[in-house]
Amino acid sequence: MNTITIQAPAVATKRTTKEWQQADAAHFMHPFTDFGALAKKGSRIITRAEGIYLWDSDGHKILDAMSGLWCVNVGYGQQALVDAATRQMKELPFYNAFFQTATPPAIELAELLAQVSPPQFKHVFFAGSGSEGNDTVVRMVRRYWDILGQPERQIIIGRKNGYHGSTMAGASLGGMSYMHAQGGLPIPNIVHIDQPYAFENGKGMDTAEFGKLAASWLEAKILELGADKVAAFIGEPVQGAGGVIVPPSTYWPEIQRICDKYGILLVSDEVICGFGRTGNWFGCETMGFKPDLMTFAKGVTSGYIPLGGVMVGDRMAKVLIEQGGDFNHGYTYSGHPVACAVALANIKLIQQLKLVEHVRDDVGPYLAEHFAGLREHPLVGSTETCGLMGAILLVKDKAKGLPFASDLEVGMLCRSHCFANGLIMRAVGDRMIIAPPLVMTRSQIDEMMALIRRCLDLTLADVRAKGWF
Repeated sequence: MNTITIQAPAVATKRTTKEWQQADAAHFMHPFTDFGALAKKGSRIITRAEGIYLWDSDGHKILDAMSGLWCVNVGYGQQALVDAATRQMKELPFYNAFFQTATPPAIELAELLAQVSPPQFKHVFFAGSGSEGNDTVVRMVRRYWDILGQPERQIIIGRKNGYHGSTMAGASLGGMSYMHAQGGLPIPNIVHIDQPYAFENGKGMDTAEFGKLAASWLEAKILELGADKVAAFIGEPVQGAGGVIVPPSTYWPEIQRICDKYGILLVSDEVICGFGRTGNWFGCETMGFKPDLMTFAKGVTSGYIPLGGVMVGDRMAKVLIEQGGDFNHGYTYSGHPVACAVALANIKLIQQLKLVEHVRDDVGPYLAEHFAGLREHPLVGSTETCGLMGAILLVKDKAKGLPFASDLEVGMLCRSHCFANGLIMRAVGDRMIIAPPLVMTRSQIDEMMALIRRCLDLTLADVRAKGWF
């Protein structure tokens, strides 16, 4: 049978913003959205991007200080990634990794990931997203203990306000109460401890002292549950979706000590922190701990195409490979050849552009210096950064450390000013957060900071006019 080739249209359908919004409201159900409210308001329609900038359907230029959704590390419009996808689609657009089969891009990516990861990681299990990666973590951790004859080790400990995806297992591992309120979550044998957030849990304490206190909550929970029942602890090196919560330097080494003491597996969720975001290839390196598993996604392809997975450390890989037999878990798109080809091009580009060093030695410290300068602003209670991610806490009273009432949604008010002034900055409660593309330059940081200051000033004027400040 002859192959029929259909020429794709050269450009996207031409519609007005209103027409796009009407079609969107009629058919597209968005993630984490009040569908009815969005249908009435109308979506923001993004039509193109270049570097660190986006343009909407009305032609407005927007500085994307969130890298899409924490993922466009190499910036928009990198031709090397487009070419990698095109070549692979022509040669082998898809084949699966079931039935004792592999494809060259998946094998080569596994090799490259082993090279850039901490030395205990030589194996990888591919998934399609970070959520799928963390589902894999649950299955893999419990399988590991089964093989070792300790099937009672089922419990995985996460943290309140941590984020590990939105699938049933991923959302359970995370500690977002509003997610647990829907769907009967968390699933059994997943529990949580408090987060290492000093503003909330450590007021008046020395930073180093608080880090050790927050880590001690893990040991207390292990003893409460019984160490012989606990399989693993999972956490993000820096909590991303929870508001860029940067733990004290004493926190993760103490978590490591506790896990080692009780023989518990340690899982680092690197979906946001991985691939240069914190100034090292992975956040665990920045924070000084050695996990048994690392979940990754987002920055592995810079978001150009979906891909996720789990780096499996030697301790677990030896047991799973030598004693495990069949591991009855996987996905249609595990090791998807096009996704792996794009990831290969992306990681090589990160290496070529020296983006890890760029964040660690140049723009990371520059951002930290400029964020610290925001503390003089009347609305800003604190700032913190780690690599090329940062948070600004908006407060009602700086001297007393008093927050605004949550129902006032001051963060959302600030976010509205950001969008109106050509800046994407996310609001998590009253924490305004950024995670711009790693290709950002010092002059672009200056541009971003000017926009941030303008939006803070506009927010201050609003809260004063409303009598909230």
